[in-house]
Amino acid sequence: MLTDFVPTLLAASAAAFALAALSAVAGFGGGVLLLPVFTALFGLRVAVPMLTLTQLSSNASRAWLNRHELRRPLIGWFALGAVPCAVAGGILLTHAPLAALQRLLGVFLIAVVVWRRFNRRTRKPADPAFAVVGAASGLGSALLGSVGPLTAPFFLAYGLTRAAYIGTEAASALTMHLTKIATYGAGDLLTRQVLLYGVALTPATLLGAWTGKQIVGRISDRVFVLLVELGLLAAGALFLIGL
Repeated sequence: MLTDFVPTLLAASAAAFALAALSAVAGFGGGVLLLPVFTALFGLRVAVPMLTLTQLSSNASRAWLNRHELRRPLIGWFALGAVPCAVAGGILLTHAPLAALQRLLGVFLIAVVVWRRFNRRTRKPADPAFAVVGAASGLGSALLGSVGPLTAPFFLAYGLTRAAYIGTEAASALTMHLTKIATYGAGDLLTRQVLLYGVALTPATLLGAWTGKQIVGRISDRVFVLLVELGLLAAGALFLIGL
């Protein structure tokens, strides 16, 4: 048992560290890339709730590290839509056509970047619009494990960058992940294996978030937005090819 546990834990920890650092720089992306890693190591049924536990610590650390820049009204509106839809998504997890949903999300993310590049008069969304963003994100995240890139275009259009963007997006996602964990627990998806690895991966996730925080403070707003857009394109491509 131990001979299998240690190598798997080391591989999962290395991936969790690298992708928590990526999320701390771009505000998203870690979950999208971590899901195929966890699926290869543990299988999809274990990977989705385990990813949620990892995202919980990653988002909590990003929200705390950027706590002075949080836009709290947006977090409240996001949670209003995300919490009930995350419950619905957790219940539907075993029945939804996940492959079709992933590809639709991939097309959406790539289209958003193209639209942002060609439409220079992007309208700033009103605060209540984030309830709709939260609803779509909560449902998709509960079904697919991670749809962090889905929210990025809306927070960018609102005018948030760097610490304000990363912290507000992370705190918003935190409300959704807490709801998902409760729903998965009620559905017996939080097994002993999931909880064990979730706790064991927390130090690597926290260290990755701290490392990313040091990096993001050294780049300009223009470079930051470019990195986020490149991340959206990469995430869209991954969803399209079914990773």
